[in-house]
Amino acid sequence: MSPAIAQLMSALDWVALLTHFTGLSLLAVAGAISTTPDSHRYLVDEKRWLTDAQFTDSIAIAQAAPGPNVLFIALLGWNVGFNAASWAGGALGLVLAMAGIMGPSSVLTYVTAQWSQRNRERREVRAFKQGMTPIVIALMAGTGWVLISAHGYTLAQMPVWGLALVSTVLVWRTRIHLLWLLGAGALMGALGWV
Repeated sequence: MSPAIAQLMSALDWVALLTHFTGLSLLAVAGAISTTPDSHRYLVDEKRWLTDAQFTDSIAIAQAAPGPNVLFIALLGWNVGFNAASWAGGALGLVLAMAGIMGPSSVLTYVTAQWSQRNRERREVRAFKQGMTPIVIALMAGTGWVLISAHGYTLAQMPVWGLALVSTVLVWRTRIHLLWLLGAGALMGALGWV
């Protein structure tokens, strides 16, 4: 536990943690990872329940583990609770974060999927799906920005941005498997090129 952020959480803090993730649940149109910018703002910058390192480490560990990428929310909740109250707090934080992020979006997805399947030929449904594309792209770009800037990268560091641009074009225009690009990025990082 980091002594710099160890603090007691009141009952209202636990409710705030739940309501924060409940609100984000309805914003997660690009998946839970798209909630990263606002989670960082709230948990690190505003509440100071987590450090930058704990935040990015939670995402890195969850992304490296097999399973859905929503696991990083569980780790964020765990770390918040563990910093406040040890193991029991970690378990409570995990449960509250996951209930908040999964509950509303699961119900909304179920209801919406049934309705949109029945009405898939309607112009409004097709327009909504097409209109969501730029929103999803912006949310993912915001996530990338938070993760990169947490490690001190700036716009002046062109190799990182060049690698991101080349990877984006390759994914978009070729059939190269994403794992090859991830491996190439890891190799470039290990060699100190980015």
